[in-house]
Amino acid sequence: MFLEIAKENNPKLIEFAFKLQQEGQILPDTYVLDYDTIIENGRKMKVIADSLNIKLFFMTKQIGRNPEIARGLMEIGFDGVVAVDFKETLTMIKNGIRLGNVGHLVQIPQAALKTVIENKPIIMTVYNFEMIEEINSIAKKQNHIQDIMPRVVDEDSFLYDSQQGGFDVAELSCLIDRVKELKNVRFAGLTVFPAFLYDKEQRDILPTVNMQAMEKAVKTASEKGYNSLMINMPSVTCCQGIETIHKYGGNCGEPGHGLTGTTPLHKDTVQPEKIGYVYVSEISHTYKENSHCYGGGFYRRGGLENALVGTSLENCKMVKCSAADNNIDYHFKIHGKHKAGSGVIICYRTQAFTTRSQIAVVKGLKDNKPELSGLYSSLGEKIEKNW
Repeated sequence: MFLEIAKENNPKLIEFAFKLQQEGQILPDTYVLDYDTIIENGRKMKVIADSLNIKLFFMTKQIGRNPEIARGLMEIGFDGVVAVDFKETLTMIKNGIRLGNVGHLVQIPQAALKTVIENKPIIMTVYNFEMIEEINSIAKKQNHIQDIMPRVVDEDSFLYDSQQGGFDVAELSCLIDRVKELKNVRFAGLTVFPAFLYDKEQRDILPTVNMQAMEKAVKTASEKGYNSLMINMPSVTCCQGIETIHKYGGNCGEPGHGLTGTTPLHKDTVQPEKIGYVYVSEISHTYKENSHCYGGGFYRRGGLENALVGTSLENCKMVKCSAADNNIDYHFKIHGKHKAGSGVIICYRTQAFTTRSQIAVVKGLKDNKPELSGLYSSLGEKIEKNW
């Protein structure tokens, strides 16, 4: 999906990825993250966000909840992490990363609430009043007032399967009154998801139908005297997306794929962000007329199309690549016959935390002094080389 773009704007990453694979420094099924490029992409976003007074919470699930990248983004001034599930939240706590928005897309379970609230997230997204009451109870025991942010929906809202939940905006006024009665939570924001999506025909980031609920919610909150809320508008947050957030009255975004230059916008248009990772495998064997490389990193919405096969950027060739989405991705099919042990470089959209891949962080590419900085699991755990 992004291989041609990666060749154009980050050939050093591809070259070093081949080198790591050929020298055996990494195993097949490894995402190689370009630390320098990801941080630089973050800096570009921060410049725009700061000029528009927009808060940014970075997202790490796509790159395997990686704590090394998270620390780098905090160092350049990001406000905190958006931990979209409770396991990511606990990983970020373990690594000393400030919690920005937690509870969206997955609520914090009761067993973890005490620990999470002790670490004082900037805001917690909530889907139901029972959760608000539980947060209030725990925050009271900790002598703490926790800011909360309802996710709002209306009858026309579009929600992805397995991500359904939220407060009907028609009930928001009543909800605000009920929250006021609680002493250790504070109504502090509003969110919808997705607020924006990329429109391929118009080649632009456009508001979704969910923004109808947001507009109604902002109006209701204003009528109740709340005019300084966090207005969180996630999805496709990148340099251009930040300007879109501002255009529609938002003040908070959550870059994920924007940090690695791998949103659909980046496939079709030239953007400031450069490609920040590639997926690395190697040819395992040939079967009949095609070869197969080691799998493990498949993501069905990734847009897998092509792979570079060879031993370096200079001597590789681009070929078709595919993976079956109805079986375990033990292998990807590489069209044609290729020598076993050859490197395979792929660049597509990923959600690394859903895979069994390893993560390799590379630093120094921008100074032509690349080095392997660290190896991690796809869940953000530091690992040691055992091969």
